[in-house]
Amino acid sequence: MKRCDALVVGGGPAGSTCAWRLRQAGLDVVVLDRQTFPRDKVCAGWITPAVVEALELDLEDYARERVLQPLRGFRISLMGRAEAAVRYPQPVSYGIRRCEFDHYLLGRSGARPALGEGLESLERSDGDWVVNGRLRTPLVIGAGGHFCPVARHLGARPGSSEAAVTAKEIEFEMSPEQARQCRFRPDVPELFFCADLKGYAWVFRKGDWLNIGLGRQDKQQLGRHIDAFMAFLTDSGRLSGDVPSRFHGHAYLLYGDTPRKVVDDGVLLIGDAAGLAYAQSGEGIRPAIESALMAASLIASVDGAYGRERLQPYVDQLVRRFGPRERSHHLALHGLLPETVKRGLAARLLASRWFARRWVLDRWFFHVDQAPLRV
Repeated sequence: MKRCDALVVGGGPAGSTCAWRLRQAGLDVVVLDRQTFPRDKVCAGWITPAVVEALELDLEDYARERVLQPLRGFRISLMGRAEAAVRYPQPVSYGIRRCEFDHYLLGRSGARPALGEGLESLERSDGDWVVNGRLRTPLVIGAGGHFCPVARHLGARPGSSEAAVTAKEIEFEMSPEQARQCRFRPDVPELFFCADLKGYAWVFRKGDWLNIGLGRQDKQQLGRHIDAFMAFLTDSGRLSGDVPSRFHGHAYLLYGDTPRKVVDDGVLLIGDAAGLAYAQSGEGIRPAIESALMAASLIASVDGAYGRERLQPYVDQLVRRFGPRERSHHLALHGLLPETVKRGLAARLLASRWFARRWVLDRWFFHVDQAPLRV
């Protein structure tokens, strides 16, 4: 039976970042993922300067063989109403393709990959965990997203009692003719909020790649809103030509909605497995990266003592960083305004450049008031 110092279940940004830091601390780390990399991972996919700094990314090196689209503005509106065009003097984010980004981070981590293998069994034995009957480790880190099997082991019940956000999106490489006809600028993604303020859609061009999606908390209404959004894009002349019709779905928890248990003896959850996506925007990459760095720092400091009490400070760090884990009444990003505010006023506010920049973007999406993480 093989052994490692820590097993990370899930090779996405959270898992690979945690593995990267643990390898820097001298631990022998295995990353287990049921998919092989590079994998097909559809995501609107933009990373803020805070993520670039936390990951110590060399953007020039990264961009040599991968998509890295500087973003210098956004267009925001209530769907079908007047829009606000916001511009920044410098890149405020960078568009990436998740299949490339995740593959890069996993390769950089230095961890031993165990790809194409899911977590089939997790058993306690003499203070260690035995995984799939062949790997022994004192610590299992769950980083497998919303449906992470380690989170299930700790009591999470995805798809039942949890109030998850569900999104569907497509990402495809445009033909030369589609690229010429495309009205969307690569450096200016567009956000379209649903009329009931319970969801938003986006169109994001990354060079010759186009990403289109929509997310809502009421899963049963998602298909209807996707159809209406695609019809809106076509009828308004924003989209023309053949577009793939097969949307890919994914789900995630907003921070505070149905809080999950994140630590136990020899077990710890990070990223979407822990339910850390920002309530104001649904964005999960920055919280995933930061939770991974906090977890790795604590793990490296306890000298192999991974009891629940020794791992509890990680939970306290999450609260200090992201706030009390109180349940939000609804998806905060989809409840941008108090329920008493009428749609007409909502449309006017979202068409205001000042409101769009200061509140929607700077506060809810980019969290510019939050200092960089120091661990």
